[in-house]
Amino acid sequence: SKEGIAHRKQRCWDIEAIFGDIKHNMNFKRFALRGIEKVNVEIGLVAMAHNLKKLALVI
Repeated sequence: SKEGIAHRKQRCWDIEAIFGDIKHNMNFKRFALRGIEKVNVEIGLVAMAHNLKKLALVI
């Protein structure tokens, strides 16, 4: 549908900004750990730090 296509196009812009912020401002270029479970934990911590940083700007 046209609505779905518009939503999909907007998602590309929204997500790319977040990854760019994490890579550039938080200097996260590579995973330090190996294995899918460890990488999931590591990206979870990076995402949590990103969200806390955004929350601190609001407060």
